[in-house]
Amino acid sequence: MDLRVLQVMAGAEQGGAELFFERLCIAMHKAGVHQHVVMREASARLERMRDAGLQPILMRFGGLLDFSTRKSLKREIAKFQPKVVLTWMNRATSYGPTGDHVLCARLGGFYDIKYYKHCDWLVCNTEDIRQHVIAAGFPEERTVHLPNFVPEKRMEPVHRKLYYTPDNAPLIFALGRLHENKAFDTLLKALVLVPGCYLWLAGDGPLRGALEKQAQDLGIKPRVRFLGWRDDAPALFAASDLVVFPSRHEPLGNVALEAWAQCTPMVSTATHGPSKLVTDGSNGLLVPIDDHKAMAEAIRRAFTEPGLMESMARKGWETFQSGYTEQKVVGQYREFFERVVAEKAAKKAAKG
Repeated sequence: MDLRVLQVMAGAEQGGAELFFERLCIAMHKAGVHQHVVMREASARLERMRDAGLQPILMRFGGLLDFSTRKSLKREIAKFQPKVVLTWMNRATSYGPTGDHVLCARLGGFYDIKYYKHCDWLVCNTEDIRQHVIAAGFPEERTVHLPNFVPEKRMEPVHRKLYYTPDNAPLIFALGRLHENKAFDTLLKALVLVPGCYLWLAGDGPLRGALEKQAQDLGIKPRVRFLGWRDDAPALFAASDLVVFPSRHEPLGNVALEAWAQCTPMVSTATHGPSKLVTDGSNGLLVPIDDHKAMAEAIRRAFTEPGLMESMARKGWETFQSGYTEQKVVGQYREFFERVVAEKAAKKAAKG
């Protein structure tokens, strides 16, 4: 089958959905899928796409009154003649026209389905999100759960001396947008209860100043390093002993997949995504949301219980290999696209 796929992203420069969009486009290109990519201006992403051999078309996606983008997108569809159009999140989907192609929208959160009613299919990256859209009224038979993947690339560990961290100190790593949903304030409070542990926190966002002040007020600033946005996460995983995800809201939890891919043991809150992914005490430790004492206790357990961290790292890697590798997820997307295209062709032929 000549599987022609047009992917449309109107998201920001940074973000989890935007990052997976980039990964999936590049991975499908490597797998030989004939693609056309339309996206909003994002200089770093555009450079990486071009380095991978893709040539994205840039559009403004300015809002309801941006009629030029609507016309431009229809023109690109007419030129490329895709079998599948895959739109990402609300804004791109609102621009996505129906037609001879199969219109699929990919959801990575519990969105309002009013933006998606014209779609042929909804692709949900967790089963919880799939159940959410079904409960909201979207036909169950036109929804599918397809998971994310994360890269397996390994890097040499960052030297601890670069961040004034003793080689023999227990080192915790955390990453994500410095936003209320990520609950890094809870992790800082937990760190007070585990003396001697250092924390590397990679990410940036609106709460950076407040979190730095909190670390100072709690008396743990000498043990906390704010690293900003990083593109060398594998090297940071490799340098750390334990990764902690304190989120209040996490529909999937790509960071959990990343920890498994890097063979790093983890502690996570039992929010939506991680609670479905992690088996407590096996491939990770789960703690209640916003409970810094339980988080501190889990961190102490990870560092003191003989063999626990090695066991969690091994079982996490096994879980990752079982269903979250690039090869397996791209294969699932490709199989899904081929199936829905064939179904649409069969219905068209039956109408005669």
